Amino acid sequence: MARYKKKRARELQHDKFRDAAGRIFDRVGDKLEGRGKALLYGLAGLVVLAVLVGVYVKWSNRKSDEARRALGKAIAIVTAPVATASPIPGAPAPDYSSEQERSQRAIEVFQQVANKYGDPYRTEARYFIATILLSTDRNKGMSELTEVSKSSVVEPAALAKFALAQALEADGKYDEAAKLYSELAAQNSQIVTSDSANFRLAAVYEKQGKKKEAVDLLFNIVEASRKAKDSDGTPLPPSTAARDASEKLQKLDADRYAKLTPEAPSGDSPF
Repeated sequence: MARYKKKRARELQHDKFRDAAGRIFDRVGDKLEGRGKALLYGLAGLVVLAVLVGVYVKWSNRKSDEARRALGKAIAIVTAPVATASPIPGAPAPDYSSEQERSQRAIEVFQQVANKYGDPYRTEARYFIATILLSTDRNKGMSELTEVSKSSVVEPAALAKFALAQALEADGKYDEAAKLYSELAAQNSQIVTSDSANFRLAAVYEKQGKKKEAVDLLFNIVEASRKAKDSDGTPLPPSTAARDASEKLQKLDADRYAKLTPEAPSGDSPF
């Protein structure tokens, strides 16, 4: 019954738009009587098109909101509390008895999103599934990340490539990880910046014994950050990656660190 009511409401909504279009069509017809049907039908077509666009936009916004809520529900599951051997006295009962149970439930909900909605939500859900699988079925997780990284949906594709590079780095597959970090640095997406990718690439070089290459990358990250300014010429604050690179460079090569452009004053007044 509830489903029928929703369907009927949509039908009534459609009828309302159709009737409004019909009334406009009639008024235009009266004014243009005798001036040719081609113009009349052309104007009527524009009216109907505008109505259809309005209906689609409303439907699209509603589906987007629904998809975002579904993704939020799945993400909430990932961060839900799990039972521990030493529960905190007075704390609420955990939602899941184990990490495995929580992961399985999260994958199920993310999969529902992937099955029901189009992109970008489908690809975002697949990315989350892949990251969860890294801890439950690593080979499958790696395979899923590889597939998502090839997607045309830019943000989850970049995140998937970054997660895959990190996993390869953790597995000691440094050449493969370096290749992906280099590609991400070249892409310089908003979600995975060149600084973030190059900072991880420097870490890989260090592990490979390529100290000079690592130092060069770190130096370039920090130097570019210290010289960066906005359109008014005001120095930009360093990114997290730039701050991390600065600390790492100081530890790895103090002499090279000393050659950096001095940091710009913060501009914060003590008064």
